[in-house]
Amino acid sequence: MTISQTAEYALRAIVWLARDPDRPLGTPRIARATRVPPGYLARVLQALARASLVESNPGRGGGFRLKRLPADITVLDVINAVDPVERIVRCPLGLEKHRGHLCPLHRRLDEAAALVERAYAETTIAEILAEKSPAEPLCQESEEESEVGSNG
Repeated sequence: MTISQTAEYALRAIVWLARDPDRPLGTPRIARATRVPPGYLARVLQALARASLVESNPGRGGGFRLKRLPADITVLDVINAVDPVERIVRCPLGLEKHRGHLCPLHRRLDEAAALVERAYAETTIAEILAEKSPAEPLCQESEEESEVGSNG
């Protein structure tokens, strides 16, 4: 089960914001750091704001920041905010014989989707950031970029 590009972009933005959850960051800076096109990112951030995962602080020195602690945001929260996980609840073929229950094929596919959904629900953004790995989440900003103002 793969996630959509929109969900991937949303996760990148949330993880980036979670690195310093109290500091608002402007869309251009988040876009550069996460390598997401700014226009696309703006729409993603709006969806995350509607889901109460981020908040927007307009004006000079403003930007986006997390609305909840990274430990209180799951991967599933982020994915469902922009492109909800779809489970198989009825026969995709609309077969009358399958009314009320799934055939063995679609039941197994849904069980696999349930496992993935559970893994997303059990993984917080704080856990992702705390995980020891030779590769940090996302890309690294150059020192020059990190010294530019937060809206940079």
